[in-house]
Amino acid sequence: MELDHFGGTFGGNRKATPFMCLTLKMLQIQPEKEIVVEFIKNEDYKYVRILGAFYLRLVGKATDVYQYLEPLYNDYRKIRRKNSDGGFSLWHVDEFIDELLISDYSCDIALPRVPKRHTLEANAVLEPRRSALEDDFEDEEEKEDEEDAAEALEGLELEKDRRRSPQRDRDRERDRRDSYRDRDRARDRDRDRDRDRDRDRDRDRERDRLRERDRDRDYYRDYYRERDRERDRDYYRRDRDRERDRHRDRHRSRSRSRERDRDRSVSPGAERKRRHHSYSPSSRRRRADDGGLEEGEHRVERDEEEKKKKKKTKKEPVATGGIDLEDPEIIAANKLRAELGLKPLR
Repeated sequence: MELDHFGGTFGGNRKATPFMCLTLKMLQIQPEKEIVVEFIKNEDYKYVRILGAFYLRLVGKATDVYQYLEPLYNDYRKIRRKNSDGGFSLWHVDEFIDELLISDYSCDIALPRVPKRHTLEANAVLEPRRSALEDDFEDEEEKEDEEDAAEALEGLELEKDRRRSPQRDRDRERDRRDSYRDRDRARDRDRDRDRDRDRDRDRDRERDRLRERDRDRDYYRDYYRERDRERDRDYYRRDRDRERDRHRDRHRSRSRSRERDRDRSVSPGAERKRRHHSYSPSSRRRRADDGGLEEGEHRVERDEEEKKKKKKTKKEPVATGGIDLEDPEIIAANKLRAELGLKPLR
């Protein structure tokens, strides 16, 4: 009862409509024939009616199809059909019933073949179809027959009266003309009334069609407007996130470059301050406490003293020429020869 359109499949992935899903559900549960007939006879919900008609066309016998679907030709209510591209088109119930009875395909489904109606009538399986307008035609024929009989009777009476009296003939002729005139007036009134009724019906249909078109147009306009608005919001959000990430990356790269520059380059003032701090008394005192140096003693001086002690304790070999390299005179001579660019004594 919540259906608001019918159709087969739509979209690029051929998604099924709710109408087709309910048809599949009915094929699964296989309701009885009486339930399907009640669906078709339901006049309050037009989509329930066409759902029952579609199901009966798929599983019903040929006689049942013609018997229960042909009366729906008198249902002119509007219905919406979903096309394969996802759009909607305006249909009527009688158009859908005509498609079920004549076409081989409906709602993207191949329908079972049913014999033609004239074949069933020829085999005495199905009674001839009786149109809903046939009663009106019969009433019109009966009325015309009655009018012809009345005119014939009046003609006979006039003929008899004419034979009896000329004055009576004239009176009856005048009455006959008056009756014809009144009847023509009544026919004109009926014709005008029918014309006005048809005009009002056409005007109502045109108004309903325009209202339906405006409703569909408003629906699609709101849908596309909301979709464009959502797309714009997504674009704005994506651009904002991208700009935030770009700003964060730029900030990080700048911070990293500053750190690298700070690590690579040290200012002369900072280097001088570091050297001054390393030779300051407090620093020497702290290193003396940490490394065993006495207060005021420099590590370089201590290293030189240790080297001198090692040289004194170590016995240097005497050269083959009998020269003592540790002799102060030999050392002074070697220094002088080094200044003059000569080789040392060995």
